[in-house]
Amino acid sequence: MALATAGTPTPWPMPPALKASIGLHVAAAGLAIAAPPVAWWALGAVVVNHAVLTTAGLWPRSSLLGPNLTRLPAAAVMRGEIALTLDDGPDPEVTPRVLDQLDRAGANVTFFCIAERARAQPALTREIVARGHSVQNHSQVHRHNFSLLGPRGMAAEIERAQETLGDIIGIRPTCFRAPAGLRNPFLDPVLHRLGLRLVSWTRRGFDTREHDPKRVLMRLCKGLARGDILLMHDGHAAQSAAGRAVVLEALPLLLDRLRGDGLRTVTLPAALQGAGP
Repeated sequence: MALATAGTPTPWPMPPALKASIGLHVAAAGLAIAAPPVAWWALGAVVVNHAVLTTAGLWPRSSLLGPNLTRLPAAAVMRGEIALTLDDGPDPEVTPRVLDQLDRAGANVTFFCIAERARAQPALTREIVARGHSVQNHSQVHRHNFSLLGPRGMAAEIERAQETLGDIIGIRPTCFRAPAGLRNPFLDPVLHRLGLRLVSWTRRGFDTREHDPKRVLMRLCKGLARGDILLMHDGHAAQSAAGRAVVLEALPLLLDRLRGDGLRTVTLPAALQGAGP
């Protein structure tokens, strides 16, 4: 099956924060050599700089380390669109039921799939696309130490997922979501080279640890507005009091709320058409 791929990326535009960080390191080294008595002050400035960059990597919605989509572009807002995203699948028990609920609501969403899980469920992964949804890259194995990897480790994890998902569905993903949303300064140049856009979220339901579907709904709907990107999970989902994946009880409530508010759920590729890189 022929694969649809992105065009050749332009040279990586280093984020201003990283340019400033490099400048600070150079200045601190020069100051330490030229004026040894103040070397400790220079070292302190470098330590603070590293703390800021680390904090930015631990804040999933931060754009300090590079572009990070937390809301849909203006055109999608004008169209009254919402992007509902589901992470960590596909799950052979939960995902088919989620697909049925989405069909009944006429909703199109984006599944950020763990490629290793997709490889174990290729027919289900293809069914996601066949039902009008989008499959995007959530890494190959969802490593818990993803944010501690260097550029080679990150590239290997993301490229393997691109190949795996591309082989299954016939088109390579254009969006990437980091495991748990955590990252470091090495991620942005890797994504740029692969033609991938980093996507986080506007708000999340915490449905991997929250067992009450009404509380999940409350978190997702607080301040709900056009252009929001919402995060739920069809994989690693918490169990409700009834013993079901909480997403299966919260999702119909959310879809009813979106329909009542006149909001249309669309896939990320559909919402981002014409929005630029």
